[in-house]
This record gives sequence, C-alpha cells and structure tokens, in this order.
Amino acid sequence: MRIGCIIDSKALSSYIQCMSEYLINGGVPLNGSIKVSGNKNAALPCIAAALLTDEPVILKNIPNIEDVRVMLDVFAAIGGEVETPEPNIFKLSLKDIKSSEIPKEQAKKIRASILFAGPILARTGKVVLPPPGGDVIGRRRLDTHFQVLTELGSKVKVSDNFTFTAKNLIGADIFLDEASVTATENAIMAAVLAKGKTILTNAASEPHVQDLCNMLVLMGAKIEGIGSNILTINGVEKLYGCEFEIGPDFMEVGSFIGLAAVTGGDLHIEGARPSDMRPAKIAFGKLGIVWAHEGTVIHVPKNQSMEVNHDLGGMIPKIDDAPWPGFPPDLLSIVIVVATQIKGTVLIHEKMYESRMFFVDKLIGMGARIVLCDPHRAVISGPAKLHGSELISPDVRAGMAMLIATMCAEGKSTIRNVYQIERGYEHLPERLSSLGALIQRVE
Repeated sequence: MRIGCIIDSKALSSYIQCMSEYLINGGVPLNGSIKVSGNKNAALPCIAAALLTDEPVILKNIPNIEDVRVMLDVFAAIGGEVETPEPNIFKLSLKDIKSSEIPKEQAKKIRASILFAGPILARTGKVVLPPPGGDVIGRRRLDTHFQVLTELGSKVKVSDNFTFTAKNLIGADIFLDEASVTATENAIMAAVLAKGKTILTNAASEPHVQDLCNMLVLMGAKIEGIGSNILTINGVEKLYGCEFEIGPDFMEVGSFIGLAAVTGGDLHIEGARPSDMRPAKIAFGKLGIVWAHEGTVIHVPKNQSMEVNHDLGGMIPKIDDAPWPGFPPDLLSIVIVVATQIKGTVLIHEKMYESRMFFVDKLIGMGARIVLCDPHRAVISGPAKLHGSELISPDVRAGMAMLIATMCAEGKSTIRNVYQIERGYEHLPERLSSLGALIQRVE
C-alpha cells in the first residue's frame, strides 16, 4: 500500500491504529482482580448532553477509548472546550455553538455521532448531521430518530446530510416506533428544553439511558419514570452545569465473566453494579456459569460446571437478546464463544441485527462446532477444542469475542484491526496481562 506524502498526521495515526494487532498465546487461566471501566454507552450521550448548557459540565469515570475521543473531537469542532484535570475526568464547556454542522469525518467513525442531533437542535434550532457510521452488524434504522424529533416540532430535509430545523420544540405524547436506545436519548435531550410536557412511551430503559436521565436531572431537567419505558419530561427554560459520574460498563463485566469461565480462572471484578447483571446471570446460568457478589465486587470462581442446564423436560435451552431488561444484544457475541466451551447444546437467537453472527465462521475455523441456521440463529455444541488462528476484528463486540476465543485456544493467535476492539475497551492488553494473559499489542 502506498502512502502519499500529503497524508496528514491524523490520517496517519488512524492508519497506524488500524494496522495494530494483538499477539496471543492461549490456554492460560486468568486469575486476580480487574476494575471495570465506565460505561461507553453512557459516556457518549452524556458528552452530547453537555451541549445543553452554557455552563461547565464535569464527567467522571469516562473510559479512555476511541469512541469517546471521537465524540470529544466533535464537541471541540463545534466550539466546545475540553479539559482533562485527571485521568478519566473531563471538563466540558460550550458558551456558544459555533457550528451546527457535525464534521463528516468524525460522524462516519461512530454511530453515536447522531446523539448530537437532539441537543444542538434544542439549543440552536438547527443541526446538520452526516449519516452516522458505526459497526457493520446489519441494518440499523434511523427512522425512530426522525420520528421523535419530527413529533417534537422539527422539520427534516434529507439529502447527502440530514438537516433538522425547528423554531421552537414543543412537547408531545410520543409512542416510539421501536425501543431504540439512541433515539430515546435524542428525544430526551430535545424534550428537556422543549415547551410543555413530553411523554415517551416504549422508551428504552437501559442503565446507560438511566445515567443520561440522572445527569440531566442534576442539570435541572424534570424527568419522571427513569428506569421504566414511559418517561414524562416537563421542559425547562435553562439547564445548568453539574458533576456526574458515569456508571460501570456492564458489557465489559460480561466480557470478563466470559473470559474467566472459558480460561478456568478465578476472577474478582471490581467496581461493578451487580443489579445491571441480572439479565446476563440468567443467560450465563443456562451455560452452567455462576458468580457471587459482595457490594460492587463480582467473583467468578474457577471449577464452574461448564455444562448446559436443560429446560424442563430435557429440552435444549435458548439464549436470545431483547431490549432492556432482556439479555443485552452486545453480550450475545460473548455468549456464543462461551457456549463453544460448554458441554451440551444450546440455541442462540440474535433477534435484532441480521449481520452480527457472521463472525462465527472464524470460530468454526478455530474448531468450534456451530451450525449457523440463518442470519439470526446458531446451534452450538460443545465443548470444542479451539486452536490458534489469524483473525481480523470486524466490530467491537465480535472483536472481543474473538479475543476470548483465542484466550482459551491452544497455541498462538493474531488478531488484526484491533482498533475496532479498542473503540470499546480501555487499555485491554495491559489489564489482561495483569491477570496472567499472554497478550502483546504490536504495530
């Protein structure tokens, strides 16, 4: 590949990141303690929500990952100031929005760029948004974003970009077309400064949506029903600055539980919120994997049964994803890998994204016994002895699933394009090495 002399430093940095890879020697139990990072999916909307006030907002427990850096780049590009007084703490200030247009280069990197639509529209009456990027896991509809912003009084023009305009946002009684997390978050951020009352029914209620709501309440917003799928929002004239700490990343907790189980390790996961793990506990329990918790520490013991718990009558169990409080779709890739190491047969049903399961052909190449029935269903029989392989990470969650597979495989593995993994997981090689993992990051 030829790189011309006119390439800029940011483009070169991005190219180098994409060329980075992990070298792994598998078959080593992971033991010890690991601290959970802040929830990526809470950090991103909370960064966008800082646009709703002209006063400083301090966000704590923000993970040092690529998606966060991209969101902060957008915040700065439209006129904001970003300070880092301490690691994982950011002070965000935006007196005046200098541009209502999201930079195209940043927008195409992450899907969360669409989260700027609601707050910029609420504050300036106009936002120009290039089509957002993100993981290629199937069709990811934007229709619900258009629905909620239109019902709040916005007009939408679709060309190469999406342009939303509104002289005034007016509260409305909205039944969301789907329980979309980001559409719910956009609706909330637009509604808190709209005139009158907004009722959002069929709203998403994931822990990260709750974090956003709790932050906005600290800023002066009036939101009722937090944690449910019906939110009532009474618009206010002004929001204020605040200090807010992001909750722990339960996707990361689930990933570490999977790592401990398949490597036969004994792991303490610190700084978790065990209540967030209740849906996952049912799914992992079907695979014979259990854990205990004390306060904010989850303990995954070694010597798990690693055997399928059949449904009544000896039937093959099914693990499927659903909107909260169902089993999180972002953990389904992790469960697929774990199931390859479990004695028995299980059906995995991915209901939400038709391309998310296509990475399983790489697991089959490593020795996994998986029948991909269709884009949404896979039958997995185990345990299967996996062997090292050369892999390319297609997205954040599939990349982490591949990493877990290499950790329990015999021999050496290489994972390329680890940029995709590092979009969602902070300092992963260093943290896993502290548990005994034989992993090295190289350019």
